[in-house]
Amino acid sequence: MEQVYASGMAAKLRNKWDRDEGLGQNHKAIKFLGQDFESLRAQCLQSHNLFEDSLFPCAASSLGFKELGPHTSKTQGIIWKRPTEICSRPQFIMDGATCTDVCQGALGDCWLLAAIASLTLNNNLLQRVVPQGQDFDSQYAGIFHFQFWQFGDWVDVVIDDRLPTKDGKLLFVHSAEGGEFWSALMEKAYAKLNGCYEALSGGSTSEGFEDFTGGVTETYDLKKAPSDLYSIMSRAVERGSLLGCSIDITGNSDMEAVTFKKLVKGHAYSLTGVEQVSIMGWLGKQTGIMTKLVRVRNPWGQVEWTGAWSDNSREWDGVDPEVRGRLQMRSEDGEFWMSFNDFLNEFSRLEICNLTADALESTQLMKWSSAMYPGEWRRGSTAGGCRNFPATFWINPQFKITLEHPDTADHTDCSFLVGLMQKDRRKARREGKDMETIGFAVYEARGLYRGTTGVHLKRDFFLTHGSAARSETFINLREVSSRLKLPPGEYIIVPSTFESQKEGDFVLRVFSEKPANSDWGEPDRGADGIVVFSSCSLCLGLQDMQISSIELRCILNRIISKHKELKTDGFGPEACRTMVNLMDDNGSGTLGLTEFHVLWEKIKRYVTVYSQFDLDRSGTMNSHEMRMALESAGFKLPKHLFQLIILRYAEPDLTVDFDSFVTCLVRLETMFKTFRTLDTDADGVIQLNFSQV
Repeated sequence: MEQVYASGMAAKLRNKWDRDEGLGQNHKAIKFLGQDFESLRAQCLQSHNLFEDSLFPCAASSLGFKELGPHTSKTQGIIWKRPTEICSRPQFIMDGATCTDVCQGALGDCWLLAAIASLTLNNNLLQRVVPQGQDFDSQYAGIFHFQFWQFGDWVDVVIDDRLPTKDGKLLFVHSAEGGEFWSALMEKAYAKLNGCYEALSGGSTSEGFEDFTGGVTETYDLKKAPSDLYSIMSRAVERGSLLGCSIDITGNSDMEAVTFKKLVKGHAYSLTGVEQVSIMGWLGKQTGIMTKLVRVRNPWGQVEWTGAWSDNSREWDGVDPEVRGRLQMRSEDGEFWMSFNDFLNEFSRLEICNLTADALESTQLMKWSSAMYPGEWRRGSTAGGCRNFPATFWINPQFKITLEHPDTADHTDCSFLVGLMQKDRRKARREGKDMETIGFAVYEARGLYRGTTGVHLKRDFFLTHGSAARSETFINLREVSSRLKLPPGEYIIVPSTFESQKEGDFVLRVFSEKPANSDWGEPDRGADGIVVFSSCSLCLGLQDMQISSIELRCILNRIISKHKELKTDGFGPEACRTMVNLMDDNGSGTLGLTEFHVLWEKIKRYVTVYSQFDLDRSGTMNSHEMRMALESAGFKLPKHLFQLIILRYAEPDLTVDFDSFVTCLVRLETMFKTFRTLDTDADGVIQLNFSQV
């Protein structure tokens, strides 16, 4: 797989090493906003002060911006209190986490709570999100932390335990008993991650599923349910997948409207179990008739289904008392059973988050091969819109995959799943923005495009070729995913917004039943910085695992020499010294693991930008391509400064090669970073004395 060019070997190395040494894995999560839980707690314990989080203060800004904005009626009378001020003996988790710990409050985040409730069914998953060793006992310092998956990385979010209350009760999520606080604190951490509490209002359960697991979600329209859906659900429950369901609404008046049989429209439920029961006849003997049941939970903790197989319905009279006791004993408040047929008739949508990306079409448990690549849509350069905009569709980012191993029952097609996820859109709600409408199309690489690297299909191709597959719809959800089947071959995936000139960042994930290979055999652009660092350190014999500018030059030139399509005469000493200076946070003059990882991610992005704007595939950039590339990288420069850059970095034929392009971007970033450091009052103007110059 490749974004323009990306390394299939990188994905293989990623799986082989299992990213055990990598930042962003659950066991070594990135510290959100730089806050380290252990050190902050130690400081509080030593000073005998309870932690107060200045980065997510107990203020109106942390609550919201519209309905929960400052001076609104919903925020009047809110007092932030610690659990120790709410009850006499608060508990973090009491007798294990259960669904009854997750009851909805005054916030419209039922989608999130349905995902949290499902998480309580799998203790291993829960402990990844809710780290152990947190309580209100001897180590209590008013500080807690939680871990969430965000666009490819796990992040560790620190919070203080001051929670919004009204009339002495928690305003948002709470436990049924009232003295258990892990779910309320987890909701606060997730609110901090997304900017504020109000940013959590409204969403899809699959979003919560993926942020708690890093898995991939498939959505089923229950009006078009496959014949083996119950089997799919059973296997999903058995292996710990998370399941959610909902009833579609036809208008705003339907939102949270309660049906005749007490189901709530537009409301997110979690599906917590499946079971088949045998019905007894007149004389108490088994009839052999099996009924398929599903167990569903309302995160409100109340308002339950009143139809067949509800808590006190007559259908249970025909079930063996021992079986009935076992099933109903496990049922919690807000949790209920219903027949599978009623489930199909009453609910509209089912979401299944595959934790290990298993093949749902087979009873055999199989690992999927996966790859993930970042991308962006930028106005005027890469935001081409959907096929309705033929003049610009071709400028969208393009990803190439090669399918080689048929895995369907008839051995003719390769199955794979594509997930397109837009980034950080909840945080943008405060600015009046929301989810863009997104989707993707898949095209077969034919003729001259087969077997070649650096493919970027042009306008004429799309005017004469239809797509081989596409997302079911363009929709304004965080992620659009589709399970697809195509014959072996080479394909180009084109992600886009529905309308052109809509800006945003995204992540494309591709899961295949068997490896989807690319033409690259080196751990380069798609490779994780940790893999490259470790491999190169071993190769160069670095005993201290530190990379100097000389060793960095060796690494970069060794890797870039593999790519003949990029015109370059290699990175020079000056360019590599500039890179080390940019990333060297501790003044050592070398790059360690973390510093090299960040630099490597920058270089991968520069490669993407360079390849994307090398429109004539010459391997170099002309001035027009260079201007668009710099703007895409975030540098909007005045005309005279851009002319100076061309004079400084261009060859005699006025083209810019790859190493000059990277050197230019690194220097620009260094200059911008230095300016921001000196611009202490953020007014866009600095004064320099002689020594600073």
